[in-house]
Amino acid sequence: MKLEVLKTDGTKSGEKVDLSKDIFEIEPNDHVLYLAVKAYLANQRQGTHKAKERNEVRGGGKKPWRQKGRGGARAGSSRSPLWVGGGSIFGPKPRDYTQKLNKKVVSLARKSALSYKAKANQIIVVEDFNFESPKTKEFAKILNALQLKGKKTLLLTNGTLENVYKSGRNIERVNILEANKASAYELLNNQILVMQKSAVNLLESTFK
Repeated sequence: MKLEVLKTDGTKSGEKVDLSKDIFEIEPNDHVLYLAVKAYLANQRQGTHKAKERNEVRGGGKKPWRQKGRGGARAGSSRSPLWVGGGSIFGPKPRDYTQKLNKKVVSLARKSALSYKAKANQIIVVEDFNFESPKTKEFAKILNALQLKGKKTLLLTNGTLENVYKSGRNIERVNILEANKASAYELLNNQILVMQKSAVNLLESTFK
């Protein structure tokens, strides 16, 4: 699969990049994608949720009223889970939500995600670019030239480009990642996948 390399002003550069069939043209595996996305979202959870149970709520040491003779239900504590201010029954406790996947599953999920994007014609290859200092306006100009304004966009770079990252991090619906670190979820969770020309080789090298 060959794609035209675009300049940062949106015009064609005359170059074409050849995308590997083994990565961008496989039959996507939906179940593996499901596992990868589920694991990614689970791993984002802190797991610090906590509700106090009956033995952790302050107060309630004294029996509210005598056992018999009042005509009402018996009660032993004002901190019963049935009362307002009482403890929670089976409330959430801190836990680890981490899910681990086999390396081959992770790799297949990423290939499946890239193949889906390629089939949907949602991949753009742009020439390599960087900034001498963070310039959000310059980054926004590139997005406008590529007709990506307002679209949920993921830009894959060749390694760490700090000025590019800082230039685009404040732009809404734009995410910037190193090509070799993008997960299957991140590759799917966008409308357009933009790759710098040299980032294509970096991305493909992660599958070897």
